[in-house]
Amino acid sequence: MVIQDSLLDKGLPKKTESLCPECKKVIPATLEDEDGKVVMHKECSEHGKFRSIYWSDVDLYLKAEKWAFDGVGVDNPAITDANSCPDNCGLCNLHLSHTCLANVDLTNRCNLRCPICFANANDAGYVYEPSFDEIIGMLETLRNERPVPTTAVQFSGGEPTVHPRFFEVIKAASDMGYAQIQVATNGIKLAGDPSYAQRCVEKGLHTVYLQFDGLKEENYIQARGKPLLEVKKKAIENCRSTKPRPLATVLVPTIVKTINDDQVGDILNFAIDNMDVIRGINYQPVAFTGRISQEERESQRYTLSDLAIGLEEQTDFLTRDDFYPVPFVTPISQLISVIKNDPQVAFTSHPHCGLATYLVIDDDGKVTPITKYLDVEGMMEKMLEKSEEWNTFFHKTAFKIGGKIKNDRSKRKSLVKNFQKYFGEFLTDKELPGGVTMEALMGDLLKKGDKKSVGEFSWRTMFIGGMHFQDDYNYDIERVKRCVIHYATPDGRIIPFCAFNGGPTYRKEIEKKFSVPLDEWRDKK
Repeated sequence: MVIQDSLLDKGLPKKTESLCPECKKVIPATLEDEDGKVVMHKECSEHGKFRSIYWSDVDLYLKAEKWAFDGVGVDNPAITDANSCPDNCGLCNLHLSHTCLANVDLTNRCNLRCPICFANANDAGYVYEPSFDEIIGMLETLRNERPVPTTAVQFSGGEPTVHPRFFEVIKAASDMGYAQIQVATNGIKLAGDPSYAQRCVEKGLHTVYLQFDGLKEENYIQARGKPLLEVKKKAIENCRSTKPRPLATVLVPTIVKTINDDQVGDILNFAIDNMDVIRGINYQPVAFTGRISQEERESQRYTLSDLAIGLEEQTDFLTRDDFYPVPFVTPISQLISVIKNDPQVAFTSHPHCGLATYLVIDDDGKVTPITKYLDVEGMMEKMLEKSEEWNTFFHKTAFKIGGKIKNDRSKRKSLVKNFQKYFGEFLTDKELPGGVTMEALMGDLLKKGDKKSVGEFSWRTMFIGGMHFQDDYNYDIERVKRCVIHYATPDGRIIPFCAFNGGPTYRKEIEKKFSVPLDEWRDKK
């Protein structure tokens, strides 16, 4: 798998394409530096001018852009003759990235009525709830994607746990070979039944993506319509109690400026205090659905650079410099692809979709960003500069060894030695807390590149990331073309996240096509 340098124009000002928030027509847009902020300007001939903050810090924007890569797309797109985006999703021949994480909506029903929900779960007037056979079909579509079959699926909604065959769905995904199976949930069912989390584990669930908006009850009352903080804590406790190990939980806070942006540090500290069960945080700056005034947008708009700066200000161990865009790790994916002689998942999303870092936490609670142990930029730059050299070297020492490497100590040592030869200079600290060496850690990832080795890495660290999904005001079509988080649909399509929930809003089209009126559904019950 050969990852290409990004086709994106870099630097500012920059021209792109966006949408009119009123009529959804594709219109030109310009990204400009305004007083240190990156601002999108666009004008619709019918509905006038629009201005929206794209990133609140131009320096972080430019740093992220440095690490832009375009992927290999898909070899078997459903739409083969598309010439425009985002009006013909499927995936299409214009798409530049394969699916890294797939969403499968199990229902639009929910046991909450959240004012900020983009799924509009209880107010649509119809019930969208695919049959078990339709769900299996969606999972098969994802596994049939080439050159990289989808390996990670998230069941979502609505509230996916209310689907009547939820546990059967998890088991089916496990049987089909999904390496990562997770559920995006409000936690109500996990909190209400102490055995629920254990049943999830037994059926094959790996991770709970837990909606978690802060540590103040008023956040939940405002965003979710009722007090839920104790429900969240109980859900975490029940995930902690599963056997043989805690059910990995990732906190997913929706962050809105003036509402809970002052708690990003407190949320992180809470996660660290519970790191035996909480494996990471995926902060999600709010995406505005429906009409909203420019004044309101600007007062509540929270971007990824706000997150990095906020965590710097609200913790004593993180700085904005510790964060990198999602495609930053693409050279590692390419390296593992070489070692295994098989295309691997590569997070070649647009550089402005997400930021992330890892924390290492020792037995005394000391927190250190992984960037303090490893010169990550130096290592990635060398991978790019020396790609042909390490390609040949690792092919000789790993590919020819093949599957026997796991059982041959001398060959394992040889591969780690080769890693040290090429990348040892970038290890700024030879040992992590608990006696784990960076050499062994990276060696495990490189010589195996499998779910178990990645899992060993994740349980020694904590992932801190942010993913900013688009709305119609900051919509950038270049981001859609590179999206790596997709929805599978009952009619055999795969649709980028931001196209599904915004812009042309494929969500409404799909749900109406495969739904029944609410009254009719109630009568059947």
